[in-house]
Amino acid sequence: MAVIIISSSTDPASTNIKNCLLENTSWEEIDIFCKNPVYINNTLEDIFLVTINDSKIQHENVDKEIKNQLGITPRQAIFISRHRSKMARPSLTVHPIGNYGDAQFGGNDKTLVKSSPRLMTHLLRLIKRNLKTTTLNYQICFEVTHHGPYLEIPTFFVEVGSTENEWNKKEPATIIAQSLLELLEKYRYEEDFPNDVPVLVGVGGGHYAPRFTDVVFEKNAAFGHMIPKYHIDAGNINLESFENALKATPNVSGIYIHKKSFKKSEVTQFKEMFKNTNIPVISSKELPYL
Repeated sequence: MAVIIISSSTDPASTNIKNCLLENTSWEEIDIFCKNPVYINNTLEDIFLVTINDSKIQHENVDKEIKNQLGITPRQAIFISRHRSKMARPSLTVHPIGNYGDAQFGGNDKTLVKSSPRLMTHLLRLIKRNLKTTTLNYQICFEVTHHGPYLEIPTFFVEVGSTENEWNKKEPATIIAQSLLELLEKYRYEEDFPNDVPVLVGVGGGHYAPRFTDVVFEKNAAFGHMIPKYHIDAGNINLESFENALKATPNVSGIYIHKKSFKKSEVTQFKEMFKNTNIPVISSKELPYL
């Protein structure tokens, strides 16, 4: 079993993060994958670094490909990546993957990949802490669930955004690399965390999940899949969608609604719908402080 960190040679931010990982700890080249070196970490057990030569979001079933070609059985995948935004705000983001509607950007239609809520949340906190040691002014946040590729193991993306200027800088890439290494020194898989960390599915709000991000910076909680309001407004979400998000969020114990993004009547409708899931709706007041 192994953690696989996946980079892409077509992505400058991904390449920058990969190089920072290679510079900041000891790795050994052990094989070739997609005509690129495969590295194993000499300090952290069962951590591998591979590189593909195409778009990460379109490279389906890379977990099976790694197992078949390298004889390594991936148990957790982490994609290091760039983030692109029209707003062009410098950002460091973490998010789960999958599609609530049609798979326009990789993956499968209406299919979610298993998320890594506690790993993602802890990494986001580490990124925030490490950013404070710099003079950089970057937004640190979750993004909601969006895009592919499809894998059959828990997966998340960690990204530098949002323009080519940020992708090519070493300092934000170093923050991501440093935070990843700190995460993996202590935690590799969801079950490595204490069981007292409540795991939530988020409902509502915008793409950058401001409320869910604020919650995990204050409270002892973690978010897995997050369903933004724009998918609800587009008619992509029904009870089956919610149930899929719950199934693809390991150890889920609650549903958190960003109430300010909905009318009161809509919140009431959601609560009524969620009764069939046997997962309670939880407010921030019920969550313990960090």
